[in-house]
Amino acid sequence: MNLIVCDDDQLVALSLKTILEADSELSVVASGNDGKDAVALYEKYHPDVVLMDIQMKEMSGLCAAEEILKKDTDAKILLLTTFSDDEYIMKALELGVKGYILKQDFNGIVPAVKAVYGGQSVFGGEIVSKIPVLTTKKESFDYAVYDITDKEIEVIAEVGSGKSNREIADALCLSEGTVRNYISTILEKLSLRDRTQLAVFYLNHR
Repeated sequence: MNLIVCDDDQLVALSLKTILEADSELSVVASGNDGKDAVALYEKYHPDVVLMDIQMKEMSGLCAAEEILKKDTDAKILLLTTFSDDEYIMKALELGVKGYILKQDFNGIVPAVKAVYGGQSVFGGEIVSKIPVLTTKKESFDYAVYDITDKEIEVIAEVGSGKSNREIADALCLSEGTVRNYISTILEKLSLRDRTQLAVFYLNHR
C-alpha cells in the first residue's frame, strides 16, 4: 500500500514515515510539509492513502483535502490533529474525508490507515462520541432576516469560537483578506461594532 505523508513539522513527518514503514505492507512514496505539497504529491503519485496534519502553515489539511476530493472523489484521506475541535470535525465530515484521528494516538495510526484503505471510515473514539451531537445541531436564529449568507454564518461561528482571522482562513479555505471583508460585511448587516460584539451575538443566538 502506497501513502503520502504531510506535516509541517519535519520531525513529525519523519516519525510518521518510520511508524508506517515498520509495517511491511506500507510504503511512504513521498512526504511534504504543507497542504499544497499534499495536493501536488497526490496528483503525481495517486497514492492509496493520504495521511496529513490538519493545521499547516500555507494550506491546511482541510483545504488540501477539499482540493484533492474535488478532482478525485474516491481519494482516501486520513487527517491527523492534536485537537478534537468541533468545527474541524464537521468540516471533515462534510468534505467526505475517510478518517480523522488524534495525533497522540500513535498506536492507532497504522490500523487507521489500513481501515481507510479497506474502505472504512475511521474516527477516534473521542471524536466518534461527538458526531451524533454535532450532526443534529440546528441553527435556531434566522440569519436570513439579516441577509446573512451560509458562508457568513460559518465565519460568525468561527469568530464565536474565538479563532483569529488566520485560523478562520485555514478552517474555511479562505484568504485572511477575504475573512476580514466577510467580518466587516457581517458587522454592518447586524449593526455591530466589532468582533467581540459579534462573538457575544453568536453565543446568544446559536
